[in-house]
Parts: sequence; C-alpha cells; structure tokens
Amino acid sequence: MAEQRDDNYSGVWDGRLGFGKKSALVVIDLLKGYTTEGSPLYAPGVVDACNEAPELIDAARKAGIDIFHTQVRYNEHNFIDGGVWIKKAPVLKCLVESDPLAHFDERVLPGQGETIITKQYASVFFGTSFAATLTAAGIDTLIITGCTTSGCIRATAVDCVQNGFRPICVRECIGDRHTDPHEANLFDINAKYGDVISKAECMEYLNGLG
Repeated sequence: MAEQRDDNYSGVWDGRLGFGKKSALVVIDLLKGYTTEGSPLYAPGVVDACNEAPELIDAARKAGIDIFHTQVRYNEHNFIDGGVWIKKAPVLKCLVESDPLAHFDERVLPGQGETIITKQYASVFFGTSFAATLTAAGIDTLIITGCTTSGCIRATAVDCVQNGFRPICVRECIGDRHTDPHEANLFDINAKYGDVISKAECMEYLNGLG
C-alpha cells in the first residue's frame, strides 16, 4: 500500500522548497497539558517531541535566528474567544491562565527576548499579526516544531505557504496523540505544502548559520 501511494505521488506531489534567505523558528503549543500524564490533552508523541526540541531550540539561539513560542489561552469566565471550535473540542477549556496545564513545559521555556504569541485557534497565523511580523523582519522561511501534527502543525504549515513563506517541519520535534495521524499529516504536508526534514538536517543548517 505504501509503495502504491508513493508511486501515485511521485513526480506530481513531491516538490521541495528548501530554506530561503532568512529563517525563523516557531515552537507551537508545547504546553504541560500535552506532556503531563493524566491530562485530557496528554499525547505521548508530544512528549517525544518535547524531548527532542530543546537541542534544536538551542541551535537556533546560537544561530541568532528569531524564535517564536505559541500558547493557546481562553477567557475562562465565558470562553467566548473560543468560538465554535471550543464547542467542537471542549477539552480545550483547560487552556486558561489559572490552569497549570496551559503553561509551557519546563524543557522548552521561552528565552529572554523571544516572542510569545497567544492564539485561540489552530494556526498561529489565524487572528494574529504573525504574518506581518515575519514580513517586516524579512523572514521567508519558518522552521516549525511543536504539536499537534494533525491540528496546529498542519494548519500552520498550510497558512504559512498561503501567506508566502516556506514551511520547514522538523519530524522529530513534532508530535501527536497517535502515530497514524502523525505520519499521515506529515506525508500530506511534505507532498503539498512544505518540506518535512529530519532534525539532523535542520541542525546542520542551523549550525552552518552560527
């Protein structure tokens, strides 16, 4: 089945963007809710990503590229800012300021001077000034890490290319609740929207900038 799939996409949906002239790193929603056992959002694949991400983030810091961290936050009094999505996925109601699950995992805490973007929906571009920020800084490539592959990662990758930026997803630094949606969405992203590369390839690129 995998061989048939690859043959079907070969030469049609297998282009590669590569890195552009200036890159930034975004760490999407690596919050305690996804890495704490017993949390309704707990995802083993995100724990793996959270273990892999610090080395990449450190390399990005040494390379001197801009780093952005995203978090989801809702108004815990009425959740009006969650719109229809929070009705579809009420599990997200734990992502409020007063709940420890909504805060960054200690392994990937934002560093001094790094930008934190608060969002209410899947894509970091939706309802935020992120695209304008990247454009103003002359950034044309976005290195994407975090969670979850089938949700916020995919949505961000699609919006990234639609806004004129190159999405580069780092496989080992991205996670989901289950391997099936994880792999399926990485396949789709790599085929249609951006590049999915190994952590080793991204580290080589970042180390070459420093």
